[in-house]
Amino acid sequence: MTHHEREVSHAARSFTNYPVCVLSWTDRPIDMEVFAITHMTGHSTIGEKRVRQLRQGINNQGPVCYWMSRDQRVRDNWALLYSQELALQRNESLIVLFCLVPEFLDATARQYDFMITGLREVETDLRALQIPFRLLTGAPESEIPRFITECGAGALVTDFDPLKIKGEWKEGVANSIDCPVYEVDTHNIVPCWLASPKQEYAARTFRPKITRLVPEFLDDFPPLEIQTRPLSPDLPPTDWPRVMESLNIDKRVAPVTWLRPGEGAGHAALRAFLREGLHSYDKRRNDPTLPGQSDLSPYLHFGQLSAQRIALEVHKTAGAETTAAFMEELVVRRELADNFCFYNEHYDSIEGFPAWAQKTLAEHARDERPVTYDRDRLEGAETHDDLWNAAQMEMVIRGKMHGYMRMYWAKKILEWSGTPQEALATAIYLNDRYELDGRDPSGYTGCAWSIGGVHDRAWFERPLFGKIRYMSYNGCKSKFAVNSYIQRITELKEE
Repeated sequence: MTHHEREVSHAARSFTNYPVCVLSWTDRPIDMEVFAITHMTGHSTIGEKRVRQLRQGINNQGPVCYWMSRDQRVRDNWALLYSQELALQRNESLIVLFCLVPEFLDATARQYDFMITGLREVETDLRALQIPFRLLTGAPESEIPRFITECGAGALVTDFDPLKIKGEWKEGVANSIDCPVYEVDTHNIVPCWLASPKQEYAARTFRPKITRLVPEFLDDFPPLEIQTRPLSPDLPPTDWPRVMESLNIDKRVAPVTWLRPGEGAGHAALRAFLREGLHSYDKRRNDPTLPGQSDLSPYLHFGQLSAQRIALEVHKTAGAETTAAFMEELVVRRELADNFCFYNEHYDSIEGFPAWAQKTLAEHARDERPVTYDRDRLEGAETHDDLWNAAQMEMVIRGKMHGYMRMYWAKKILEWSGTPQEALATAIYLNDRYELDGRDPSGYTGCAWSIGGVHDRAWFERPLFGKIRYMSYNGCKSKFAVNSYIQRITELKEE
């Protein structure tokens, strides 16, 4: 038995009841560490460890407001469940809020359409439970406090997000209201602040920590109850066409048609992946010519699908041998990205790169570039590299570039840019503008891994890249049928 076969066999034995998904940014060998996870079942109230209090406030009477933001779903939502539990304890009604910002981090009509279609479903599902939904439009720091004051709220609950802008919103809201403010991490299986108390150096340092904690948190979701204490007066339905017209966004990047948004569509996509893709995920996921990825990342990004629900359903569906690689992505890599953005405020700049990477990039800053392209040429896929152009066009057309190609794509931007700073800014801009799952910790971490060695190690030194891991056209040719991929994207473009 080879070393590779021993590791795969070990993974099958160790991964007792676990899953994985979405977005692979790292060119890892298969012989990685694996972890064992035991499955917990049973319904319970929301564990205190999922919740942290952002503001103590004054405990007045009044409805409990759940400020939905990152996790845009009704089912499988610990923040919504905690909000209802708090409302029942207080004998008060529950209101769900969403504050729609008219422009956000280079998002376009593509991302807003996907999000708003999902929110319309959220409103419908909440009304079936007699829970009112209110859409606010504008800056959260002003709109949320205004609504809290108008309705006389007794408590505010929101969901966790490690991005700086979300932290600024929450701080502004908490400083402007008097009631208690709670935050619930319902995006991660293990709450980010408990998974690790610091920024982790790599997956190998993070993996054992989260492995120990997952069994404590991988329990099933209790059902939401129909609200019997009505809100008076009831909130009117949202005028969704008017909402779309009010947005100050770039509408030249069109919505996608190949992927249906919303919570129901997310669950349907999960069922299809479990039925058709999970068994071959490990063998097919890194080949861009094959349909080997889960395509669940847009649903995870918008919170239309719970990562914990994915884990639970994979456990019911497949044995350990077929889930090891998928689980590494769903749990370790995805929650490691949250760890990076939560503990490193420079996650979107080269100051966030590890010291060795900053040093090696600085040492090679004056190396001659074989060719340079400005942002417009890159955006238009006008380079000499037909493989890179195909990857860029896949993202522009479909809103989702294959995970393996995202690594090659970002590293070539470093090679063709005047400075690492310029390369990182360009990669983030293009990713956030075209990818459905842009503006996400996994995206920032992926760009930082590709360009700045985050969560990676130093490699053999070479011109321009220094000790940053290198990827080449010929390297891709050795892994998959490059011409077949280029031809498929060319046909997609012609359509």
